[in-house]
Amino acid sequence: MSRRDAAARVGVHVRTAADWDRGIRKIGDARVHPDGHRIDYNTAVTSGSVLSLAVVEAELHPRFLTVTERETIADLWRQGESLRAIGRVLGRSPSTVKREIDNRSVAGEYQPHRAQRAWAASRARPKASKLAQHGPLRDYVTAGLQQRWSPEQICHALVTEFPDDEGMRVSPETIYQAIYIQARGGLRRELADALRTGRTRRALHRSPEQRTPRFDDMVMISERPPQIEDRAVPGHWEGDLIVGTRSESAIVTLVERSTRYVLLGHLPGRHTAEAVRDVLIPLIKTLPEHLRGSLTWDQGCEMAAHKQFTITTGVPVYFCDPHSPWQRGTNENTNGLLRQYFPKGTDLRIHSPEDLEHVAQQLNNRPRKTLGWHTPAQRLRDLLTTT
Repeated sequence: MSRRDAAARVGVHVRTAADWDRGIRKIGDARVHPDGHRIDYNTAVTSGSVLSLAVVEAELHPRFLTVTERETIADLWRQGESLRAIGRVLGRSPSTVKREIDNRSVAGEYQPHRAQRAWAASRARPKASKLAQHGPLRDYVTAGLQQRWSPEQICHALVTEFPDDEGMRVSPETIYQAIYIQARGGLRRELADALRTGRTRRALHRSPEQRTPRFDDMVMISERPPQIEDRAVPGHWEGDLIVGTRSESAIVTLVERSTRYVLLGHLPGRHTAEAVRDVLIPLIKTLPEHLRGSLTWDQGCEMAAHKQFTITTGVPVYFCDPHSPWQRGTNENTNGLLRQYFPKGTDLRIHSPEDLEHVAQQLNNRPRKTLGWHTPAQRLRDLLTTT
């Protein structure tokens, strides 16, 4: 069974189960690792590191040299082989071999097992976090967070304010770790409230393959046919909402990808999925059949009724990836133009359907550089007269 199910069966947290799998034990206020070193929860100090045989012989990433490769280097170097010849045998760069011999030799002699132990020792980092220690650096970071500066702003402010003091340096990641990771305990947990996100722990980031689809039967933009992508065929639309103040009003915006022709839908009340569907269906049906190719939208909850829309109109809906507005770049650009008429923070309920039609006509009769200084209305008229 999975680790999560096993942890639930035993009655422990999944992180505790992960520690057990890695051989980590909790003793008092410390976590003891298999190699013998321990991390104290309160002081964040790592101590008692033991260089065990398991650490020396650990095989990690393929970019690291193994004991066997170091033995081969020693044997071939002793036989007088060149760096390039040794590199060819190992499948490594000659510079890797040279760096290994130069850095790990003692009194001009390269010993593979001593080199392996030195490499293993160099990987251990028993020192405490910079921010676990009291001092001016920690005080500066604490004061910056209390002023609601971001970790990145603090990092660059330190360089500006202390240009000659290398001790006053800290990376944004170190600050985040001091806040988020309990074991490092460098900064008070309350300082997390000063972050713009207000989080006390890191947000979980999933790959697109691991994300749960927001709606049933979603067809993602990656499955959109190539003729839509290159704008070769007209009749494919991008859509979105322009939302008014306090999200109490909205306007449905549609733009055709090849002609940039704009359609606006009146939505004076709540922009629920049913309300948006009921505006989109008659809006799309004003178009001739050959201009009802597809609709691309983001994953906003207003498109939860996309299946009913498709059944009624025959227009398939493609969904963009989360947080990817550039995948609907034409619509995003059009919404920026529409904000000249409908500024942010205004109540959109004051605009009637006639007002929206007037604005759409103005945009559709505006010359566009991307159309060779023709207007969207002219391009659409050409399509209607030639088909």
